[in-house]
Amino acid sequence: MTSFATPLQLGPLLLKNRVIMSSLTRDRNRVPGPLQVEYYTQRTGAGLILTEGTLIEPQAGIYSDEQVAGWKKIVDSVHAHNGHIFLQLWHVGRVAHPLLQDGRPNVAPSAIAAKGGKFRQLEGHPGFVTPTAIDDPEHYIALYKRAAERAKEAGFDGVELHSANGYLSHQFIDNTSNQRTDQWGGSAENRCRFPLRIIDEISGVFGNDRVGIKLSPSGGYNDMGMTEKDTTETFGYLIKELNARRIAYIQLTRYWPFRDPAQRGTYVDIFQWRNLINSEHTKFFANTEYDSEQGAKALKDGLADAIVFGRLYIANPDLAQRLINNQELNTNFNVKHFYGGDCVGYTDYPTYEQQHTVHA
Repeated sequence: MTSFATPLQLGPLLLKNRVIMSSLTRDRNRVPGPLQVEYYTQRTGAGLILTEGTLIEPQAGIYSDEQVAGWKKIVDSVHAHNGHIFLQLWHVGRVAHPLLQDGRPNVAPSAIAAKGGKFRQLEGHPGFVTPTAIDDPEHYIALYKRAAERAKEAGFDGVELHSANGYLSHQFIDNTSNQRTDQWGGSAENRCRFPLRIIDEISGVFGNDRVGIKLSPSGGYNDMGMTEKDTTETFGYLIKELNARRIAYIQLTRYWPFRDPAQRGTYVDIFQWRNLINSEHTKFFANTEYDSEQGAKALKDGLADAIVFGRLYIANPDLAQRLINNQELNTNFNVKHFYGGDCVGYTDYPTYEQQHTVHA
């Protein structure tokens, strides 16, 4: 019977368990240093660590030699503690703001602004602005490839394409943000061309069995969401194509109303595509608001090959061990320190053992 403790063969990697640490963008990775080394090392009990979203061009990311060197120290420490780690490749597209990019415009497949938005770093908290339509998507595909090359230089075990949550790759997939009339828009095949081209290019760097992708079919966050019919058709096509490429895994996130205050998204059963993914070569990762019972059941029933945990990995650096040992989870999050800052709310959460140590 498959459980959290069951090892998982992921391409050439043997994961020690089926607990995956989600990408948790904590805004502390402009140039990774000792604090980030400690943070990721604390969580090496995970079968696989997915790094926080790491931009492929300025501001914070993996486009400079200094950043590569910083990430290499993290990777080396994770490996020294018998862990595996993938870098998540990220471009935010239209939900950036020019004032946070030295005046450079935000970009998107089409010049359509996302509704809403708020930038806590900017006075007055302005919302999203109209992006500049991308002239040549191949330029950005090349940036993803270069970022993958740098991730390989840093020693990462693989890379994940962030193609969810309303960021650039997702913006090409969704027909509400992509209204192009060229080969990059229109049909499901054309709208999926951008993420598939990226997958092909980064697979050429790492090998297809060291590449994953994150998808959020239900939309919602960052003003995303198609009709149920278009969603089923589009993601059905995309997942078939990804499975044919025999990548390491496809990560699907469930609908989360908390991230959809404007109710732009549509509840979609992510398991409707389960039979399109051949787990002999491509694993199915399930994400979003899983607790220990739900995750254990999904594994037991064969719905997912592994469960991805996000916020629970913030307050539980030893989450995998707690889940495997059926121990109480810490749900006391320091929300004020989710983003940015120092060690507070980042590396100061105790393990189960530390919580329950009795001092004489």
